[in-house]
Order: sequence, then structure tokens, then C-alpha cells
Amino acid sequence: MMIETALTAFATFFAVIGPVDSAVLVASLTPNLSRAERRRVSVKAVAIATVIILLFTLVGEPILRRLGVTLAALQTAGGIILFIIALDMTLSRRATPTLLTTKESAEAETKADGHADLAVFPLATPLLAGPGAMTGAIVLAANTKGDPALLVAVVAGILAVMLVTLALLMLAQEIHRIIGVTARKVIVRVFGVLLAALAVQTIFDGLADSALFGHAVTP
Repeated sequence: MMIETALTAFATFFAVIGPVDSAVLVASLTPNLSRAERRRVSVKAVAIATVIILLFTLVGEPILRRLGVTLAALQTAGGIILFIIALDMTLSRRATPTLLTTKESAEAETKADGHADLAVFPLATPLLAGPGAMTGAIVLAANTKGDPALLVAVVAGILAVMLVTLALLMLAQEIHRIIGVTARKVIVRVFGVLLAALAVQTIFDGLADSALFGHAVTP
């Protein structure tokens, strides 16, 4: 169960965060940075994003419970949100290097020129620790049903994705030059389908736990 949970967390966050897309965006925002400067920006961005995601993993679900939100409702709502994200990825409606709005893109370019807060915005958030990642963290933590070992597995899966993301961000220019548009789109679609399946299973689990159908829905 621990390995299965860790793999589920890894696949979910790899799909939601999109390390390859993030690397392409970093390359487009930092064309004038040296390799050392890009590494510093990447490390800071990933560190901040990791802290944000882990906070949502560890305390997000208890906070929602205090607000009167049941685990079944959280699973169902989170599954729906993740499914929408997966649908956008699979149908290529997900904005990749243009993930930001026009206003946000202009702000990002301005900050990139000064190397100022680029690691915080837009890299750490909303690119890496965006709404999808926050929702995924809460849902995955809720699915552990308070089992400490499974929660550790979720955290391990998240940390593994963040390490992969850090490595790809440091190689942003090389990836941007080598991988090409076609390969990037294929990767996005494959993980979009996988995320959709995980999202639907989460919805099924939430509906089953709500006792609306009187029995559990199992994989």
C-alpha cells in the first residue's frame, strides 16, 4: 500500500505540476540568465513550492474538517477539480508556456529582467504550487484516512516529483532546445489521461464514502 500510494502521489503531482512544461517556461523567462543564476532561481522556486505543497498536505484537510467539510465531500470535489485539469491537459487546452494571463506574463517578464522575485512569482506560485497542486495535496492526504505510513508515502511521492522538477528546471535551456514541441505535447497528454483516471477514482471513492449508493466502489 505504501508503494502504491507513493506512486499515485508521484503520478498525480507529475501530471499537475508538469515539470517539462515548467522547464520550458523557465527557459522562456530567463534567456539572459547565466547557468549559475538559473540554478539559484530554480532552487529557490522549488524550495518555496515544496513548502507550500507540504503545508497543504499536512494541514489542509484538518482545516477543512474544522470548517465542517466531510472527507467524502473533499474527495469528490477534489476529484472533480483534478478531472477538469486532466481534461484540459488531454485536449491541449492547458496553457503551457503561456500558463499565465497577459497581465501576469508582463509582470513576470519585468521581474525576469531584474532577476528579482522571479523564483517566487511566477515560478513557485502559481506555476509549481498552483491550485491544482494544492487540491491534489489535500485529496491525497485525505485518502490516507489518517494512516501515518501512507501519509509518509504521499510526502515521499511529492518530494520525488519536486526533485525531478528541480533537475529539469536546472536544465531548462537544454530541454527547451532538445525536446521539441511534439514530444512535450505527447508527455502532457499521456499524464493527462493518467490524471483523469486517478481523478475519477477519487470521485468514486468520495461518493462511496458518502453512502449515497450503500456500498464502496473499489478499483
